Amino acid sequence: MGQALWRLPPRQQQQLQEELADHLAESGGGKRDPVVISFLPVLGRDGGGAQRRAPQHCYSPDIYHLLKTRRGKEQHGFIDLEMLPPELGITILSYLNATDLCLAGCVWQDLGHDEYLWQGLCKSTWGHCSIYNKRLPAGFSYRRLYLQLDEGCLTFNANPQEGISYFMSKGILVDHPTELAKFIFYTRRLNWKMLRIYLDERRDVLDELVTLHNFSNQFLPNALRDFFRHIHAPEERGEYLETLITKFSHRFCACNPGLVRDLGLSPDAVYVLCYSLILLSIDLTSPHVKNKMSKREFIRNTRRAAHNVSEDFVGHLYDNIYLIGHVAA
Repeated sequence: MGQALWRLPPRQQQQLQEELADHLAESGGGKRDPVVISFLPVLGRDGGGAQRRAPQHCYSPDIYHLLKTRRGKEQHGFIDLEMLPPELGITILSYLNATDLCLAGCVWQDLGHDEYLWQGLCKSTWGHCSIYNKRLPAGFSYRRLYLQLDEGCLTFNANPQEGISYFMSKGILVDHPTELAKFIFYTRRLNWKMLRIYLDERRDVLDELVTLHNFSNQFLPNALRDFFRHIHAPEERGEYLETLITKFSHRFCACNPGLVRDLGLSPDAVYVLCYSLILLSIDLTSPHVKNKMSKREFIRNTRRAAHNVSEDFVGHLYDNIYLIGHVAA
């Protein structure tokens, strides 16, 4: 990283040198380490009263000895981040979560309230918000935005409509299906049961959310797992599940035109295959089913409903569920 990163202001260098001299005098009975002496501009006086100066080519303290001697008299091993270069201090704090960063702000106020750190926490937790693309007003704080986003998610998990209204009242989101779908797609803080209730009411947001998925070059069961990872399947079969599978079938075919052409698939055929995969997943994973469906039975039953699908392709579907597991787990 270069020597320039480790240089400190002259006043801080002098403070470190004085503390180091005191530490060596206490721990070594007056004996001084020649390695450490080499980087101290003025450590003490010799027998004749002349000052002992460091070599002129040494521009700053050695970082190893700097960190080693900053433990202090109590030997707690505590390093003051404010004594390090700002770039290094911010890098260390960037590994903390929001709670730990707030606690760190009680000790190092300037570093703990750094906008760069809180901006990273906001965008890593909530990947998309409408406010990210707006011109930020004077006095804007990403730390305050993080607290508002966290409060909004807690509100959403109790009442979805109130949660979305809270985001809009704070200017975090705008009432547009695409913006709401992107917020949901890039957020993992929303309760999946409440999200299902909200998407069941806002089908326009559900349509936009489906289009955000890219199923290109994905095997059908893997694509279905990815889909249900973002949009959880309902616990019972009903109109909402049928709507999800219908939208998935059309999106899968739109993302894989070559596969559709080569295998003779269609949205209706994919719809049938998805239901077959869900039923097979339940059959193979449920402890209540004693007689598991065999591969031959699955191929025979599936091809009765989807005549254009090859036997080999259906067999690969069975193998995927048997080896990997449920598509909607």
